[in-house]
Amino acid sequence: MSDSTADSGPAGDVDPSELTDEEWRERLSEEEYRILREAGTEARFSGEYVDHDADGVYRCGACGTVLFDADTKYDSGCGWPAFYAAEDDAVTTQPDTSHGMRRTEVRCANCDSHLGHVFDDGPEPTGKRFCINSVAMEFDDG
Repeated sequence: MSDSTADSGPAGDVDPSELTDEEWRERLSEEEYRILREAGTEARFSGEYVDHDADGVYRCGACGTVLFDADTKYDSGCGWPAFYAAEDDAVTTQPDTSHGMRRTEVRCANCDSHLGHVFDDGPEPTGKRFCINSVAMEFDDG
């Protein structure tokens, strides 16, 4: 794993790309699996990080990769934790046309887990609004 991953993250010392579906199910809770591996979403305003404002970083809940710095988090009112920037090379994006909508899905670049979506209506300096499921992240204040 890269230097940006946690040594004790859920994927441990294993390359996340080599984990089977069964191994992911063993490592993640049912809700984490539904969101991270099946591209689910948590209910608006239900996540533990919606109103969270401590200093630190947010890591991928599946592999421990640092995704967002708390300095980029802001209150967008969307009901999910929102960030205006991701860490360099930490996420990938792809078109998402599920549920009859055209959105841009955000995935962890290290383990390909679903994190949420990104929109072009965020604040400066990027104009981006990364709406990310709390369940898809772990906060690290260290």
